[in-house]
Amino acid sequence: MFFINVEGAVYRGDKWLMIERSRKEEHAGGMLSFVGGTVDPEGASSNILERTLRRELMEEVGIKVQEIMTYVRNTSFVLPDGREVVDIVFLCEWKSGEPFPKSPDEVEAVHWMTTDKIVNHPKTESYLHDNIKEADRLRNLPKHSTNEQETNCSR
Repeated sequence: MFFINVEGAVYRGDKWLMIERSRKEEHAGGMLSFVGGTVDPEGASSNILERTLRRELMEEVGIKVQEIMTYVRNTSFVLPDGREVVDIVFLCEWKSGEPFPKSPDEVEAVHWMTTDKIVNHPKTESYLHDNIKEADRLRNLPKHSTNEQETNCSR
């Protein structure tokens, strides 16, 4: 069985919201990351991925994003203890709130960074390079080109 994790590639202007994960974190402690977290079981539910991501953004860094989220990509990985994770990234536009490390056990620092700075930063993993490049590509597409990948999370 997989654990499901969602992450937000949150942008404001030409910069991305990045966190330095707490060194206490089991996976990628101290590394740069998008904000995200594990989906909790809810039984029969709708828009669970989007609601989870909105909750994580508020809990970890205190921000809100616009209603429309665009699917970016998904990957899987295995944690050191053998648990398997499916990770799903969504493109999100910042709406309100000034991000800060609201949950210090999960987030050590918050940064707004350009794509180039993220890709060239020593604390980025290869999967983040791929995620940010695809999110950047989607962000720069004409608005109508991403419609079939968009999801409205207002429900």
